[in-house]
Amino acid sequence: MAILYLAFTMKKAQREKIILGIDPGTSVMGYGIVKVTGNQFILLQYGVIHLKKYATHELKLKKIFERVTSILEDFHPDEMALEAPFYGKNVQSMLKLGRAQGVAMSAALAREIPITEYAPKKVKQSVTGNGNASKEQVSAMLQKLLNIKEAPKMLDASDALAVAICHHFQNGNAQVSAKSWKSFVSENKDRVKS
Repeated sequence: MAILYLAFTMKKAQREKIILGIDPGTSVMGYGIVKVTGNQFILLQYGVIHLKKYATHELKLKKIFERVTSILEDFHPDEMALEAPFYGKNVQSMLKLGRAQGVAMSAALAREIPITEYAPKKVKQSVTGNGNASKEQVSAMLQKLLNIKEAPKMLDASDALAVAICHHFQNGNAQVSAKSWKSFVSENKDRVKS
């Protein structure tokens, strides 16, 4: 009986999981899909959704929904992780970014895919060990972790991969709630104005 339990536990620990990482944006939205077995990563796909060519914000949101839906249908991820938007000086930009994130989330929610949100510093900390790492440092670490020969040309794509890797390292334990925003604000006082 103990051997059977041990075998079941080992099999459960080695279960494959596909994670979709999203770096929300209204001009360029990055995405990255990784398959994880234990602590082994397999890069499935990464890229960006170019949105500058669409004239209105509504068209951009429609395109985000269509592309994220297409990615979900192609890869059937078990979980989605998003980078939380940070509060900048321009409130209108923040609102637009929040809408873009919400549209991506709604595509996953329609398929009952669990969603987790991570603060940018948490993503950098999880991938590089330094919450203040540059985008280039994050990209270089991802090349090592995922055995990528050439760094992604668009850093939005590598940011999205970093969100997916962060999610795995965090075991999906972060929570999307006002509490996570509170911790984000306390970790990023230099970026938030009262």
